[in-house]
Amino acid sequence: MRKLHSLDEGEVSANQSHRERRRVVVIFQETEPRIKISILYVGGMWGRMNEPMWRERQDSYQFLDTVTAIFVTVLLVSNIASAAKIVDLKISIGGFPLAFDGGTFLFPLSYIFGDVLTEVYGYRKSRKVIWTGFGCAGLMSLTFWLLGKLPGEVSWESIAGQAAYDKILGSVGNGAIIVASLSAYWAGEFSNSYVLAKMKIATEGRWLWSRTIGSTLVGQGVDTFLFIGVATMLGVFPVEAMLSLLVANYLFKVGVEAVMTPVTYRICNLLKRIEGVDTYDHNTSFNPFNLELFHQEVVRE
Repeated sequence: MRKLHSLDEGEVSANQSHRERRRVVVIFQETEPRIKISILYVGGMWGRMNEPMWRERQDSYQFLDTVTAIFVTVLLVSNIASAAKIVDLKISIGGFPLAFDGGTFLFPLSYIFGDVLTEVYGYRKSRKVIWTGFGCAGLMSLTFWLLGKLPGEVSWESIAGQAAYDKILGSVGNGAIIVASLSAYWAGEFSNSYVLAKMKIATEGRWLWSRTIGSTLVGQGVDTFLFIGVATMLGVFPVEAMLSLLVANYLFKVGVEAVMTPVTYRICNLLKRIEGVDTYDHNTSFNPFNLELFHQEVVRE
């Protein structure tokens, strides 16, 4: 019998407090090809956990909805800020001025929460959240586009006007921004989640900092290149500013991830302790279009 996976097995003992003994440790053991037994360790006792029990456990997370809400909020607000203003700090690095779109200040947080989602809850849950954010961003863009097409009220026209709307919020519903933003978000987030999940297995759960920074180097690279590149080709940003925006956005985003690493550590460890879970994506389908919510286990009686 070959043990495939264990979650903090040594951290649970019968001598721990009642609260600590509620922590769940799951070990999958392979007995025959395609036959698995889920072993449950709770409060110093071993027992089998069948698929309905595992399903119930998967639905009992306390903070998954909260992390999802923060993730989507950061995504939507940063998209609006990106279209609203380009910031120039009047600082240069290697001859490149630090000029970047306004959403860069907030958007790196979406990768931090993306890291937390994959590290704690696993790629399957992260995949669902990424698609949720994609749908919400699409709905937001469609709403701003529709508002731009509707006639404005007379007093609003005198105070703000259609021209002001088109320059700021109208660009959120601009077809070029929609294509650039959604394609960059989709590819970047899934790259980030995939790399982190694979690195967690390769490092056997050690060196969290290497996973958060390593996955961000890849994910933010894909996101930044696609967003700036596509938006520039479609006329959103001037061509002469493209290289500066690429360098400044990438360095800033990766720098935020590095600086926030201690915070990411604390959030991940806190959620693992509270939720009683630390997910490793063994035998996971990393197809982003596979929207299965639960990993089916076959229990041999």
